[in-house]
Amino acid sequence: MQHYDLIIVGGGLAGAALAVALRDSRLRIALVESSPPSRPEGWDARIYALSPANRAFLESIGVWKHLDASRIAPIRAMRVFGDAGGKLDFSAYGAGVPELGCILESSLMACELWEGLKRQGNLEMFVPRKPVTLDFRDEIAVLDLGEGCVLSAALLVGADGRDSWVREAAGLTALNRHYGEQGVVANFACARPHNGVAWQWFRDDGVLAYLPLPGQAISIVWSAPDALADELCGLSPEALCRRVEAAGEHALGELELLTAPAAFPLRLMRVPQMVAPRLALVGDAGHGIHPLSGHGINLGFQDAAELARRLMAAKPWEDIGRLRFLEGYQRARREEIRLMQTTTDLLRRTFAARLPGLPTLRNFCLGLTDRLPVVKNALIRYALGAI
Repeated sequence: MQHYDLIIVGGGLAGAALAVALRDSRLRIALVESSPPSRPEGWDARIYALSPANRAFLESIGVWKHLDASRIAPIRAMRVFGDAGGKLDFSAYGAGVPELGCILESSLMACELWEGLKRQGNLEMFVPRKPVTLDFRDEIAVLDLGEGCVLSAALLVGADGRDSWVREAAGLTALNRHYGEQGVVANFACARPHNGVAWQWFRDDGVLAYLPLPGQAISIVWSAPDALADELCGLSPEALCRRVEAAGEHALGELELLTAPAAFPLRLMRVPQMVAPRLALVGDAGHGIHPLSGHGINLGFQDAAELARRLMAAKPWEDIGRLRFLEGYQRARREEIRLMQTTTDLLRRTFAARLPGLPTLRNFCLGLTDRLPVVKNALIRYALGAI
C-alpha cells in the first residue's frame, strides 16, 4: 500500500487546479485519472466563460501566464433579450472594470494545468487508471486501483465529474432534476465583428447564447428541448448556420460553421453533503447548474481555491481528513453554490413557463432591472468578484 496525504480522483479542470494550487505545500499528493487531456484540431467546441475572480485564481497558481493569449477573448459587454421585448445590457465600462470576463477553450486550460502537474515535485500521477474499490477507515481512505496498486491517504477528493464514481462509492446522495433539454454547442465564423459582446436570448424554444471568440468568431450554447437539440445536431452545416442566424436575430450577420455541433443533457444536481469523514467533493462531482449562466467551471475553480487555501493553512499535526476540518470547506462554499443553482433554475423555469400574462411580467422585470443602475451594477460586481 502506497500512502499519501491527499488522493485526488479526477484530473479535469477542478481536480487539476486543486493539485497545482498545492504545489508548494508539504502534502504528498496522488492524482488518479483515466484519460489525460488533449488539444483538438482547430477550435475546441467546449468553451467556458471565466470570471475575473477565477482568472486571478489561475494567475495565483502560475497557469494564466502560460496560456496562449491569442486563444482568449475578453467579454466587454453582455446583451440579454427576453421573449417578449425585455432587454438587459451590461458593460465593463459601465461597471468600471476592464472586462466582465473572458472566453477560452476547456482544453486550453486543461492542457496547461497538466503541464504544471508534470513538473510538480510533491505529486505522483496514476494515469491512465480507474478506481476499483474505495474503503474508509478511522484514519485513512483506501483506494484500490486494481492489479495490486492500492493507495491510502488522510483525505480523498472526488473531482470526477457529475457522474462521480467517488460520490457513489462513498454513498453520498445526489438529487437530480432532468430538464428534458440538451446544451447544443458549436463554433462559427461571423460576418460582422462581435466587439467582445456576449449575447443571450430567452426564446420559446430554449436559451441561446453567442459567446465571443478571438477574431471574428463565436461559440454558441443553445439550451434546447431534447427534440429540438436532436434536430439541430442532425442539420447540414448550411441549414444549421441559417437556423442559428435566425434564432440570434441576425445580430452578427451570416455565419459559417467551424466545428460540428455536439449536445449534452442538462440537469440540476444538488448534493446535500459535499464532505464526509476522509472525503471532500469539488467541481461537478459536488454540484450541477443550468449552463445559461456559464458559471459551472467558475464554481469548480472556487471549490479548488477554497479547499487548497484550507489545506495550505492546516497545521502539520492537524488531521485534514477529519469531518470537523472538512465542514469548514463545505460551509464556505454552500452559499455561493446554492445561490447560483437557485438563480439559474428559477430563470430557466420562469422563461420556460407558459402561464397567461407571465411573458409580459418577466420581460417587464428584465427591462426594469436594466433601468435601475444600482441593481444592475450590484449584479455585475457580484459576478465579477464572487463567482
